[in-house]
Amino acid sequence: MSTPETLSVKVERIFDALPQLLKKHPRKDALVAKENGKWINYSTQDFVDNVNNLSYGLLNLGVEKEDKIAILSNNRPEWNFADFGCQQAGVITVPVYPTISPKDLAFIINDAQLKYAFVSNKETAELVKKAAEGLECFKGVFTFDKVDGEKHWSELTESGKQNPKVDEVEAMKKSIDKMDLLTILYTSGTTGNPKGVMLSHNNLLSNMYAAEKKVPIDQFGQNDGNAKVLSFLPLNHVYERMLSTTYIFNGVGIYYAESIDTIADNLQEVHPDAFASVPRIYEKVYDKIYAKGEALDGFAKKLFFWALDLGFKYELDGKNGWWFNVKLGIARKLIFSKWKEAVGGMVVAAFSGGAPLQPRLARIFAAAGIPICEGYGLTETSPIISTNSIGPGQMKFGTVGQAIEGVTVKIAEDGEICVKGPNVMMGYYNNPEATKEVIDEEGFFHTGDIGVLDSEGFLKITDRKKQIFKTSGGKYIAPSVIENKIHESVFIDQAMVIGEYQKFASALIVPSFEKLQEWCPQNGIPFTSNAEVINNEKVKALIIGEIEKVNKDLAQFEKIKQPVLLPEPWSVESGELTPKLSFKRKVIMANNEKVVEEIYQTPKS
Repeated sequence: MSTPETLSVKVERIFDALPQLLKKHPRKDALVAKENGKWINYSTQDFVDNVNNLSYGLLNLGVEKEDKIAILSNNRPEWNFADFGCQQAGVITVPVYPTISPKDLAFIINDAQLKYAFVSNKETAELVKKAAEGLECFKGVFTFDKVDGEKHWSELTESGKQNPKVDEVEAMKKSIDKMDLLTILYTSGTTGNPKGVMLSHNNLLSNMYAAEKKVPIDQFGQNDGNAKVLSFLPLNHVYERMLSTTYIFNGVGIYYAESIDTIADNLQEVHPDAFASVPRIYEKVYDKIYAKGEALDGFAKKLFFWALDLGFKYELDGKNGWWFNVKLGIARKLIFSKWKEAVGGMVVAAFSGGAPLQPRLARIFAAAGIPICEGYGLTETSPIISTNSIGPGQMKFGTVGQAIEGVTVKIAEDGEICVKGPNVMMGYYNNPEATKEVIDEEGFFHTGDIGVLDSEGFLKITDRKKQIFKTSGGKYIAPSVIENKIHESVFIDQAMVIGEYQKFASALIVPSFEKLQEWCPQNGIPFTSNAEVINNEKVKALIIGEIEKVNKDLAQFEKIKQPVLLPEPWSVESGELTPKLSFKRKVIMANNEKVVEEIYQTPKS
């Protein structure tokens, strides 16, 4: 196999792709994951067989059309077997993050009237069963791992083998229309109860076909004749699910990373053509590369920072001129080639979404020969609205690209981004009032994001409508813009700007303790613990100095005053970050209520 090809017939329902895959893209490594430290391949035939047998098994179990079944699992081949198997049996899948709170999970089970759940392991099985206590609709779980006392998912496939209801499944498939409900994706529920986003086959497929034209799949596999990607963003989120659908349809092998912590090692093992991530991961990759550069000595160190300085001046489409390109060629050979090796050596493109990507990171990675295609979308839009792509005139730093084919973007009078197209959701499940609040009479979905369109149709996000706050002086502040600038510092891991209805803006800062562990000994400061080091006056001065660099470019009312250092990073586990690593601002504020009170006890003008 050289490069992937599109399916010969354009399918209208996702499960229709499977028969064609066997004819068009048979491969030994359609889906691959590590089990007990060894990569295990599932061929295209394995994929199709498991899906079919699972569909038969579900019908043997007694499930009916439009029943709801949840999937709570890490990324793995079985996730896809369950998803496609449910589709063919007429079941509506409800993907849920395994890190969800018991309260939100109980709401979802009851709201969707879930009958069963596919779960990854013992802990998730216990979470689901506890959340489902007292709910008559729920009948049980099937685990992907072998768990004592729990039903394994293979029981369904074995049932399907023993009693293959081929005719019944084929009849079920014929009864499903492209506009029928495919899946319900519940929002993270940062405020109030989660809302169930209803997406049809057409929603997801229209987005996939449009995205296909933006993703450089035709360039995959050029280096080793084997097109493959590394997947680690949660499949429970529609972004990775849509990309995975695109890969599957085009015969690209999907390798699943073991965890977020093993991404670096897995990139080296898999040598993927592409991967998708959130900006926070790219920030961490850059910080590690920067730290290695700082550790160099003499000429090697000068060469590293020469290349870095050159990269930050990089412009797209050859706009820097021939002499710059000569120097860039040298930098790529001597320095940036090591960056490419760090991500496996064969990456054609990386994809970014979920939060704003620092323009300087997009610039430096592009200079290094690792173009990051930043896009924008929401669960409600299946998800992609716009994206940057590879090719002349198709990427612009600091933007989220141009609208994909078939999608109309308009900016409302108050700056809100509104979207119309086949990717816009069917509505919120069991919540028509909430649906009316976001989809107007003309069919435009109101995103809640603020943005601008330039003359070439590139979209730039400036902030979340609900996140913009007003100071007591009546000035509006867009926190994410300032936070993005603060995050450019290698000494700052996380920063959240605050100051709603206060006299000035401040920030809660989580320093990069990994960086401070290097910096402190070099400056005669013992690093005993996070809690002690943030109270060191030299450390405080260092961080304040980094904030002042940002303040120089801010309006007077935007300047950060009295920033406070916090001892522990915010995380998904602590409930302060969403699974997409976005801030849960209300939770962070509530957890640091006393700290915030102290900031504003002696306000500065």
